Amino acid sequence: MINTSFEESCARIRRIIVDTAFRCGQSAHIGGSLSMVELLNTLFGDVLAHRPHQPQWDGRDIFILSKGHAVLGYLAVLHHFGYFDAEKLATFQTNGSDLIAHPVKKVALGIESSNGSLGQGLAYGMGVALGMRKRKQDRRVYVLLGDGECNEGSVWESAASASEMGVGNLTAIIDENGFRNDGPNATYTNRIALTNIWRAFGWNVINVDGHDHQQIQSALQQAKQVADMPTAIVARTVKGKGLPFMENNNDWHHNRITGTIYEECLKALGESTGPALETEGEFRG
Repeated sequence: MINTSFEESCARIRRIIVDTAFRCGQSAHIGGSLSMVELLNTLFGDVLAHRPHQPQWDGRDIFILSKGHAVLGYLAVLHHFGYFDAEKLATFQTNGSDLIAHPVKKVALGIESSNGSLGQGLAYGMGVALGMRKRKQDRRVYVLLGDGECNEGSVWESAASASEMGVGNLTAIIDENGFRNDGPNATYTNRIALTNIWRAFGWNVINVDGHDHQQIQSALQQAKQVADMPTAIVARTVKGKGLPFMENNNDWHHNRITGTIYEECLKALGESTGPALETEGEFRG
């Protein structure tokens, strides 16, 4: 197991994202992948019950990436925690690969659901959480959504149902990076509005800095203590976090990293990132 600080492991995950995007030679959803690194690193490293070398373990918690276009960041985290090796990751967006531009369910690789059309993950997660409760299993479901995705009506239909049924083992994490695919999201939603809306729908709501390890960890632990209602963690993030020329620059919502840009990325990440394609080992929950 690699013994690194949280900041170093986040830098390594960002390096994996950049390397993978460059090597695939195609456009990828980079900005929204970079904004959720701390969220997923904290979830998989500190809270989620999971076993990378036993991915179908019956006692595992379930993570669902509802903002499926950010699959590149998800795959980087799965690789980082040991679900598959660098050779497998190198097949991203190649012909015949099961690692493509949106998640395709393959539990053996740590991918619990297929997602592409926005607004579907919360409903799916609620159903999984209800199934766990019906079987009296001490397991949880975590769903990561985008703030732009919260403009989908299906999100709020699911939110209302989860609240009405008191699905306390369900946690929604909202990556509020302030942008949608076509521009700023502030004209549609903002942090205050999101907080008030989730609370109005009967959810336990926690606001955090989505790049602050301690705040994220504390919020996830608090959510586990609330048994009678679902929890929404509204995480304020920076799209393109870690690469200054990409931060809050929506040109990098979906774009291609060429050779010159790749060199600029490496300079921004610095030498402290170390070898990118290594793993953290096994997390057994």
